[in-house]
Amino acid sequence: MTLLPRKVDYALLILWYLHHRPEGACARTIALRFRLSPAFVANILKELCQKQFVASQRGVKGGYRLQRPAAELALADLMEALDDTFQLTECCTPEPDQGCTVHGICPVKGPVAEVHRRIRELLRNVTLAELFTLTGAEPAYRVELDLTRCQPAEATV
Repeated sequence: MTLLPRKVDYALLILWYLHHRPEGACARTIALRFRLSPAFVANILKELCQKQFVASQRGVKGGYRLQRPAAELALADLMEALDDTFQLTECCTPEPDQGCTVHGICPVKGPVAEVHRRIRELLRNVTLAELFTLTGAEPAYRVELDLTRCQPAEATV
């Protein structure tokens, strides 16, 4: 099970590409860059246009560009716009009693719903700019081992 459906995953690649090219790009160029199906990229771009993540321009110098800065776009917004299938469990769906046979007597549905809410809130607080800035960056934490301070063990006979 993955948290991000393929469409959202590819949309992130497309938006990353456009974020780094303010002048924009065409669907074919983006598809070639990531070795994706040009038709699938075109369909995602069409949907991103409809959901106002990108703007399109026709013509010789046409293509796609971000409609708003990536800092104004939350990961949760993208997920919800393209494919809002993420549910931690069946009891987190809009109609929880439809898919779960123990919904009425479940002792953990409340805590699970709270975890689900927290995950959604986290995704709302992650901007696409943050994701795009962290690409290839050093992790925020680093574990260093100083092997020069290790002393060999005393030999025992």
